[in-house]
Amino acid sequence: MLELAPFNWLAAFAVGILLEFVIGDPRRWHPLAGFGRLADGLRLRLNHGRGRFWRGFAAWLILLGGGLVLFAVLERWLGLWAHAFALWFALGARSLREHVLAIIDPLARSDLPGARHAVSRIVSRDCSALDEAGVSRAAIESTLENGADAIFATLFWFALLGGWGAILHRLANTLDAMWGYRTPEFEQFGKTAARLDDALNYLPARLSALSYALLGSTKTALACWQTQAPLWDSPNAGPAMAAGAGALGVQLGGVARYHGRDETRPVLGTGPQPGAADVRRGLLLVTRSFGIWLAVLLVIGIGRCMT
Repeated sequence: MLELAPFNWLAAFAVGILLEFVIGDPRRWHPLAGFGRLADGLRLRLNHGRGRFWRGFAAWLILLGGGLVLFAVLERWLGLWAHAFALWFALGARSLREHVLAIIDPLARSDLPGARHAVSRIVSRDCSALDEAGVSRAAIESTLENGADAIFATLFWFALLGGWGAILHRLANTLDAMWGYRTPEFEQFGKTAARLDDALNYLPARLSALSYALLGSTKTALACWQTQAPLWDSPNAGPAMAAGAGALGVQLGGVARYHGRDETRPVLGTGPQPGAADVRRGLLLVTRSFGIWLAVLLVIGIGRCMT
């Protein structure tokens, strides 16, 4: 394992962020796409019969361990550049922005079918009957949650462990997104993936919530975080979405349809139902938070190089 000196960490950080801004997610041959296909293949082979928890644990161990071994090989060949590429592949800032803008554009044109289709690409709920407020709620919830998962948690773990942290978090988060459902199919098989993702995102989610609160209606955001987040099923999505909804002054949560049945979720935030303009405000909140995180990490990195 390469011990990243302060200058090497700063160089890897700068290159990874530059690649994210200039290129974003590779359109072809993205490593996560191949990882997802492997994960789905293991699921089809192992997620049946008795002992689903242990089968899921074995699949998780094979995939996560294999990913880290591959990174170790790349690190040996490429040195600090492997860490830069790891940050680039793991960070989802540009991808999130593109997906949310694809929802905002049809919403602004009152193209509800187009907006439903666009939002269905980033949420797991049934979007076929959503009205404008429903599409806007789904879009803002996903923006706030994915900001915490795909941006801030990745930066957090890269700051601590370099490319090792970014890869560990992104692979664990991908497995949770694929397997971490409380359904008969995944309740046992995906339990390990869900629990590890909860642990890795615990601190980043709360730092994300704090970022949202400081850049919006702070008092309301902190109050919503304190009173509403504990009611949410996810220990990490709750703080990020409650604080974000409070910061924006809109109401999220409520009824959503998952896997063929309606679920009544706790209300998050306070204020009116959101609309297209609020989706844009939610994206701006995450973008501004991203800028603050980059500035803070850059200052820390430069400071370490000077000591």
